[in-house]
Amino acid sequence: MDVLAELQELIARHSASGSRCKEFNGVELTVSSAPTEPLECMAGAAFAVIAQGAKRVVLNGSVFDYHAGQYLVVSVDLPLTAYITQASADEPFSAFALTLKPAAIATLLLETASQERAPSPPPGIAVSDAPFVLLDAVVRLLRLFDHPADARVLGPGAEREILWRLITGAQGAMIRQIGLADSRLSQIGRAIQWIRQNYDATLRIDEMAQLARMSVTSFHRHFRAVTTMTPIQYQKQIRLQEARFLLMERPRDVAGVGFAVGYDSPSQFSREYRRQFGLSPGQDATRRKNEAAPA
Repeated sequence: MDVLAELQELIARHSASGSRCKEFNGVELTVSSAPTEPLECMAGAAFAVIAQGAKRVVLNGSVFDYHAGQYLVVSVDLPLTAYITQASADEPFSAFALTLKPAAIATLLLETASQERAPSPPPGIAVSDAPFVLLDAVVRLLRLFDHPADARVLGPGAEREILWRLITGAQGAMIRQIGLADSRLSQIGRAIQWIRQNYDATLRIDEMAQLARMSVTSFHRHFRAVTTMTPIQYQKQIRLQEARFLLMERPRDVAGVGFAVGYDSPSQFSREYRRQFGLSPGQDATRRKNEAAPA
């Protein structure tokens, strides 16, 4: 059987049965028989490969399309808009995703003495063609779902092989930076984590630069290289995403939601929300609530 065909069959079978192995708590399987609407999400470090169909991911206006036989890597927490663009009942979209754990990558780098550092941090997201050896490693990991006893022994090795194929593949520079505690990517990652956890607070660039152990100029340059945004733009994306979630529960409390996510001015909140999502906060909340209501 062709490796992509087997991958699609394994994803479809295990997704339908809901089967999981406790060794693979970082694995996510997705199947869809139709294209989906754009959905805002906060993506962490992860690897995703498509077995059938196609998907689009948008980061701050930059579009990343990938399809069957291609994979996407995200190396830091990024506010994305994602949606399935190609799927049907006869040929459903199917994809495999794996959370990338810095500690697991670091262990591999130490064992192989691979401490290569990029002169500047690679972008935080990228798409590449998946070679046979990577697809084959994913297939062999999913086969273990049928054999829990084998999975307990062989599972960690299967996951290590996937990581190794990524480290030695087209996006190896990005993957290596995830595992290096003192890499530029990790330094920027510390600032990103602070912004995510304190999105409603006043952002002081000099303090963020100190947290990342960089000069202000270097911090700005490397932050934009990883995220495609300035720190202020990144914080705004987080605030607006969080506001959109809150408005589903509090659609009539637009001003309160704006204050909750860090806006002092209701008019500024409404203006930036409309620019981001195409509707005012109240209109968007009503539309989404109606769409979510059962028919």
